[in-house]
Amino acid sequence: MSDTSTAEAAAPASTRIHYAWTMLGVAFLYSVFATSSLGVPAVLILPMSRELGWSIGELAAPQGLRLAIFGLCAPLAGGLMLRYGPRRLTAISGVLLLIGLAISITMTTKWQLWLGMGVLLGVAPGITAMQLTAVVPARWFVAHRGLAVGVLGSAVATGTLTFMPLAAWVSEIANWRVALLIPTIGVLVAWLLFLWLARDRPQDIGLDPLGAKEPVPVPAAPTANFVQLSFAALAAGVKTRMFWLLAFTFGVCGLSSFGITQAHLVPFCGDIGVPLGVSAWLLAVIAVFDMIGTIGSGWLCDRYDNRWLLAMYYGLRGVALVWLVFGDVSTLALVTFAVIYGLDFIATVPPTVRLSVQTFGPDVGPAVFAWIFASHHVSAGLMAIATGVSRDLIGSYVPAFLFAGVSCIVAAALFVGAKKPPVRLAAA
Repeated sequence: MSDTSTAEAAAPASTRIHYAWTMLGVAFLYSVFATSSLGVPAVLILPMSRELGWSIGELAAPQGLRLAIFGLCAPLAGGLMLRYGPRRLTAISGVLLLIGLAISITMTTKWQLWLGMGVLLGVAPGITAMQLTAVVPARWFVAHRGLAVGVLGSAVATGTLTFMPLAAWVSEIANWRVALLIPTIGVLVAWLLFLWLARDRPQDIGLDPLGAKEPVPVPAAPTANFVQLSFAALAAGVKTRMFWLLAFTFGVCGLSSFGITQAHLVPFCGDIGVPLGVSAWLLAVIAVFDMIGTIGSGWLCDRYDNRWLLAMYYGLRGVALVWLVFGDVSTLALVTFAVIYGLDFIATVPPTVRLSVQTFGPDVGPAVFAWIFASHHVSAGLMAIATGVSRDLIGSYVPAFLFAGVSCIVAAALFVGAKKPPVRLAAA
């Protein structure tokens, strides 16, 4: 279908749904399956260890590298997205992702482990996942922007965690290589749909962003290369106190979510006698309630002070992690933890994105958020590695989980005294 015919099909009328919702849908679907490649390998650590004869620490290290690369790609992805748009960047992401999954499925040596699961499965989703979360709402939405951020933000954890129980079950009845086919098939389908239906801006099909009160001009195309654009955004960010506050606290978000849970909740449950299938389903509970919590967080962000929302989210997460360490280990207690922890697993994303856009504007704000997001997954990667090493050395996960909980409480306290940024919500 040509852009012209798409524009005619999507022409604004009282009886038509704005094409922004279609864009949100295809971006959500691709983000779900792209980030499933982040999470599914983590639940396969134990069967991989049994088949390949590698230790948990050896298998956890590439998991940490994958998370760190996922975050480190974000700043460059911010410049790439400004320069080339989400459609081209997603085309590249899909190719790299399918190559990485193919290497991972067929690997027999450690260099393949590091290249496939460590590097490519970090780079491929890293150049799109969180940038789609920031760019699509900023370009396509004026009304319901917070809700759109919440929907796409929930896709990251949904993709990372939801397919883990299914992968664990498949690995038990077949093997871990067959389980990796789940994200592979999903990525292929979602990638093709995105390339077919997605557009870079609503103006490309003759529309204004959803809820715009007047025509919105398209900003001049950047002429600088993507590296210059990325570092220009960083230069704008480091001059403000809000940037440093968001970067630090989002780093705490990373170490207390993906860094501690994705790679280590299943082995933690194994240490206390919980079967693999049950512990994997706990991750699914976290994912389901994360979707509820993150979409709800986006709705709240359109209505309440985002600083106070972040203080509440970090405080609740900190209490949940500390309680997990010192509470009982019954199934009911673990499910209760999964529900509470899941509700704000990455509910921090919508207010963090929104504060970035408020502070730096809807065109530069997503690129600044890319640097803030880098702190999230670098911290997550370092935490995943350090937690695996400490588990091998002392035989316990307690210090790591306790550190994550206390860090969240510190992050909550920092938002109590934070100043409100100026509002800059015009569409890109």
